[in-house]
Amino acid sequence: MSSNVETSADQRSSGPKLARNMTAGLLFFYVLGDVLGSGIYALIGVVAGQVGGAFWTAFALGVGVALITGLAYAELVTRYPVAAGAALYISKAFKNDFFTFVVTFCMLAAIVTASGALALTFGGEYFKEFLDWPTLLVAIGFVAVLSLINYRGISETAKTNAVMTFIELTGLLIVIATGIAVIFTGEARYSQVVDFKGEGSIVLAILGGAALSFFAMTGFENAANVAEETKNAPKVFPKALLGGMALAGLLYVLVAISTSLVAPYDKVAGSEGALLEVVREGPFPIPLWFFAAIALIAVTNTCLVTMVTQSRILYGMAQEGAVPEVFAKVHPKRHTPWVGIAFTFVMVVGVLLAAGAEVETLAAASVVFLLFIYGLVIIACLKLRRDENSEKASFRAPTALLYAGIVGNAGLLVYTVLDDPSLLLYCGGLLAVGLVLWAANHVHGRRKAAKTAA
Repeated sequence: MSSNVETSADQRSSGPKLARNMTAGLLFFYVLGDVLGSGIYALIGVVAGQVGGAFWTAFALGVGVALITGLAYAELVTRYPVAAGAALYISKAFKNDFFTFVVTFCMLAAIVTASGALALTFGGEYFKEFLDWPTLLVAIGFVAVLSLINYRGISETAKTNAVMTFIELTGLLIVIATGIAVIFTGEARYSQVVDFKGEGSIVLAILGGAALSFFAMTGFENAANVAEETKNAPKVFPKALLGGMALAGLLYVLVAISTSLVAPYDKVAGSEGALLEVVREGPFPIPLWFFAAIALIAVTNTCLVTMVTQSRILYGMAQEGAVPEVFAKVHPKRHTPWVGIAFTFVMVVGVLLAAGAEVETLAAASVVFLLFIYGLVIIACLKLRRDENSEKASFRAPTALLYAGIVGNAGLLVYTVLDDPSLLLYCGGLLAVGLVLWAANHVHGRRKAAKTAA
């Protein structure tokens, strides 16, 4: 690997570049659509099973910690409006090739496990409202189609994302409207909204749910990886990112409250299609297949943006010299990082084929990697403020909130691991693969340097 971790956007390699086709509006819906799709439609029943009828409190905590982390991303993007996101920020702050590679691989592992979880969710209960096909087969076909959309270009991807965001937003508004309706009809289950599961600690119950619900908010970091394809990124990025996150978080809490008001807890807890229970119990004559279709679109939206992110991380860090330069190749006509897209497809399919884990386990593994990275990103943000050679930021996050974000991310990370220690083995296995790849790449780099010197 190259030790050149200080490459700026102006110094990057020649050849086809990523096209700046992402407007402020598209970026806003890019963030909103990515955040909305995963947790509400895929894991809301699991969160309810962890916390009880008052599981909206877990979403509120998860949203709060994510918003604070988003502040750090907003500041860092205005310093470095280029692809690569967290890995680039860690590289700039710590100037260590090996550490940068580890963080890059952690992000890739998080994205691969998240994509696998979402693909399995797509092929699960919602899809079976239409066709009872094998979940794994549906999931692989699903990933293939999204890879082709990604290959077409960021403009096509972002516009597809915007359309799907409006559709999935309609589904959430149906759930919220159902909650309001049962209040007026006098059939609301008010006792569930304040009920916590079991007789244990309420704080631990909320933490357990927040750790899972955090998976629902993790899409926001994907936007940082399309900064290089955004028009006037330093100016528009903070408002688009934080605005999209805030609206998504508000909808999450309202949907959670509505679910508790409408559906019996025993039918929601642990269900992969919990929101279908809301539609079934509600007063509106909405066909279940119609809502299932909306849920499938929501999961598609999140997984699409997630897979876009992985290819952009590989492209950006190849430009920085942290991963093999082949990933910096851009298609001369489509202006997309086609090698990274192909590699992403292979990796996600590999996870699906090898996965003996449940969707919940894959989601939790993704959260472990991301919480670790988020904490480091906040530390990098604080460190770069003191670096005289750092690029100037046009947005500055409140320092006190950044320190609170470090504590919040660390707390959720520790709880997640303690709640399921087997995650250490699962995540450790993925990291071991990364270390093998790093060692092979390092040896290749030394041999190449030796031949050049000779």
